[in-house]
Amino acid sequence: MSTKIIKVLWTGRLNYNSGLKLQKILSDRHHQKLKDENCNTLILIEHNPVFTVGIRDKIYTIEEEERLKNLGAEFFRTNRGGLITFHGPGQLVAYPILNLKQFKNGIKWYVCQIENMIIRLCAKYGIKGEKSSDTGIWINDKKICAIGIHGCRYITTHGLALNCNTDLSWFNHIVPCGIEGKGVTSISQELNRNVTIQDVLPLFQNVFQDQFECTLIEYSVEESSQLLKLVNNSIC
Repeated sequence: MSTKIIKVLWTGRLNYNSGLKLQKILSDRHHQKLKDENCNTLILIEHNPVFTVGIRDKIYTIEEEERLKNLGAEFFRTNRGGLITFHGPGQLVAYPILNLKQFKNGIKWYVCQIENMIIRLCAKYGIKGEKSSDTGIWINDKKICAIGIHGCRYITTHGLALNCNTDLSWFNHIVPCGIEGKGVTSISQELNRNVTIQDVLPLFQNVFQDQFECTLIEYSVEESSQLLKLVNNSIC
């Protein structure tokens, strides 16, 4: 087992803009201290309802944005890969803020690691998750986990969204990830029982440690409070 340390921060429910600010604060620390391995952080978060689009956002007009906002969700254009998706209650969102030079240098390797990790997690529940030509993890033709990342000078932001007991009806208003003819699912739907984020969190952290050959240590209450205070005071 590697001695790589990744600090894990569970924020609870947080709006999407605060999540963006938190990622920027932590990625900036990486760029300022590129050799400080302790900058590596795994943010675990649950968002209020929000639709987000990636760098290929030109097909989403202002009218489309307003239509989605009128459903009671926020809307954000981001610098991650991928097209449109939904984040909301019952969905575990993970933002690994990592310096890939301390692991392996390739983005393709990183995405593959995330995919393999989620397949392992699904297997813990007796669910057969699979890769396809479309990014993410699928149960037949339904996506259970979306992946959309950004890399800047080997520092990763954004990440993955795993449906635990998400209200999947939100996805009816979009073409998830721009993929026609396919749907979405959740751990709860596949098992026909309620599986919450809190149920999934311990398993998620275990498979993350195994897949990335690291040790996760929790932020202290004081460190977490300081970070969230920075988020609240940030104008970025």
